[in-house]
Parts: sequence; C-alpha cells; structure tokens
Amino acid sequence: MNTNDSSFEVSTDQSRLDIPMIYRFLSEQSSWAVGISRPIVERAIENSLCFGGYLDGRQIAFARVITDFATFANLVDVFVLPEYRGHGYGKQLVAVVLRHPSLQRLRRFMLATSDAQGLYERFGFTPPRNPETLMERYFPNIYLS
Repeated sequence: MNTNDSSFEVSTDQSRLDIPMIYRFLSEQSSWAVGISRPIVERAIENSLCFGGYLDGRQIAFARVITDFATFANLVDVFVLPEYRGHGYGKQLVAVVLRHPSLQRLRRFMLATSDAQGLYERFGFTPPRNPETLMERYFPNIYLS
C-alpha cells in the first residue's frame, strides 16, 4: 500500500518486518514496553496484524493491531523512529491502518496513548463515551521484573 508520500510505503507483509529494530525500539526507547523480551515481541507480532512503514526500503515505522476482524480492534505499538519524526509518516501509517479492508465495520476500535491524543483525534478517536464501563488489569512494569 502506498501513501501520500511516494517514497513512504506501508506493508502488512510480516516477512519484511525488521524484527531486531522493532525489538530494540520497544525494549529500549518506547515509554510502554521498556524491558520487553524479544520472544514476547516475536509472539505479539506473530499473533497480530502488523504494519511496517518503509522509506526507500528501510523500515522506519511500525504499528500493530490486535483484532478478531469482526467486532473489535486495539491499535498498539505505534512508532516512527525518532530521526524520521516530523515528516507526517505517523499520520500516513495510521491512515493506512484504518483503511485496511479487514478492519472495516468494527464496533469498537481502541488504543491507549499518553502523549499522542492530537494525532489520533484527527482519525476520529475520542475518550471513551462511557469510561465507567471499561475495566482493565494493567501491569505497567511487568517487563522489568
């Protein structure tokens, strides 16, 4: 799938993913998965719909969707490598994710973000309509133990 920038391409082909780069970013630079092990990253990728963002054939961005392809999806692990930020690649990546044919007509599409609300609001994401109905089991430091 091509995006607005003809040199930036998004693909769901898992064989193209740069697993070492994804692992390094998540385990060392992300604010949500520091310390995650490579086997967990690999298992998560194997069991998700993944989107790699490529600039001139090199992967510079990533997003992962956990879904049943019928009613629900959760967008996670979205990132653009720091040296490529500010060029609209994140917006292009999210746009491609949300246009994916297998992710249409879902009742609920969720995500969690601590610092990118503005990005996701552009695509129609809002705070939960009824936050009192949502519950979670959350272990933020699970990868550090």
